[in-house]
Amino acid sequence: DMKGSYLGTEYNQEEIERELKAAGANFETFNYENIIDKTSKYLSEEKVIGWFQGRMEVGARALGNRSLIADPRGNDIKDKVNAIKRRQKFRPFAPSVLEEHAHEIFDMPVRKSQFMQFTAPCKFPEKYPAICHVDNTSRVQTVSKEDNPGYYRLIQRFYEKTGCPMVLNTSLNIKGQPIVNDQDDAIDFTDKYGVKVF
Repeated sequence: DMKGSYLGTEYNQEEIERELKAAGANFETFNYENIIDKTSKYLSEEKVIGWFQGRMEVGARALGNRSLIADPRGNDIKDKVNAIKRRQKFRPFAPSVLEEHAHEIFDMPVRKSQFMQFTAPCKFPEKYPAICHVDNTSRVQTVSKEDNPGYYRLIQRFYEKTGCPMVLNTSLNIKGQPIVNDQDDAIDFTDKYGVKVF
């Protein structure tokens, strides 16, 4: 039984700040609650955010530690994120949903899907078109406090602001490029694609 996928590299605050300064990057330092507030506010304003925290995921899916995230509602967000990622317009994204709300939005075949192993029919595809395939299913990631407390807190704050208990989630990279792994990659990603990385 797989216990987790957060087995990759991790960087502490001092390492990150040292690299940002060496690169001449403009940055601000916030405490964790401020980052959660600022990021959830940006998401609620339909901005696309790079979310970089803790150890990098190892495996086939971005699971909230090196993710490009956005508000999953509305008709324009899929095109916006696909344009950033340089992908075809028709391609949908995955939802990261608070575990306790997953069954409200999806006909889940299981209670928990923290590694995006299952697809489930979305009950409201017209409300969340960016995270639905053509058959109105989604590859669902459930997020709990135990599995990923930081990502859970961000989605929870977004839910408090908007009433939407999930975010659109895709890997923090551009088609054909490796996933953003360290501070240098994050700076380069921000400079090239204009996406704020938190």
